[in-house]
Amino acid sequence: MHAYHVSPHPPDAHYTAGMLTHPPLYLASTSPYRADLLRRLGLSFRTAQPNCDEQPEAGESARSLVERLARTKAASVAGEHPDGLIIGSDQVAETDGEILGKPGSFERAQAQLQRLSGRRVTFLTGLCLYDARSGDNQCVVEPFDVVFRTLSANQIERYLWKEKPFDCAGSFKSEGLGIALFERFEGQDPTTLIGLPLMALVRLLAHVGVDVP
Repeated sequence: MHAYHVSPHPPDAHYTAGMLTHPPLYLASTSPYRADLLRRLGLSFRTAQPNCDEQPEAGESARSLVERLARTKAASVAGEHPDGLIIGSDQVAETDGEILGKPGSFERAQAQLQRLSGRRVTFLTGLCLYDARSGDNQCVVEPFDVVFRTLSANQIERYLWKEKPFDCAGSFKSEGLGIALFERFEGQDPTTLIGLPLMALVRLLAHVGVDVP
């Protein structure tokens, strides 16, 4: 099944002054956070659910994992939309060389935030722009560091009950109340932290002739 973003322009193309400027654009994700980010660029797009096993391979680094998954997600959607440009993205959090997954439950999120309290965490976001017409793809991996405040057990519990970030790598939502957990950010593009690095995406789109704005 597919969830589609309804835009004011026809979903199969972006128009400027009545002129067709690029092939159909698809976001290979059902994440509302990524869709909200992509809307900032003012491009018409549809979202499609990718089919992808997200388990890391034996010995795979975090960087290799997110690049592979971003490409795999985009390619899995390309088969159903052979005329489109497909955006795939994946993100992991890493600390001390260990990948932090999505917690999935209150207890695991609590343990994750207790571990992260007062520490630096690197978020790696893989981004792929896949041209389904040719099979050509461009992939990048964007890092972004977060330094957590020293958090008390009560602060962690209150945050988790209020925001319930159990589907988020690192157990927080930086676009919401999660901002209160941090001491500082260190990175070039804050949209990387939410899961779709727009500055990098604009560069990839430009390489295939899609100019933003």
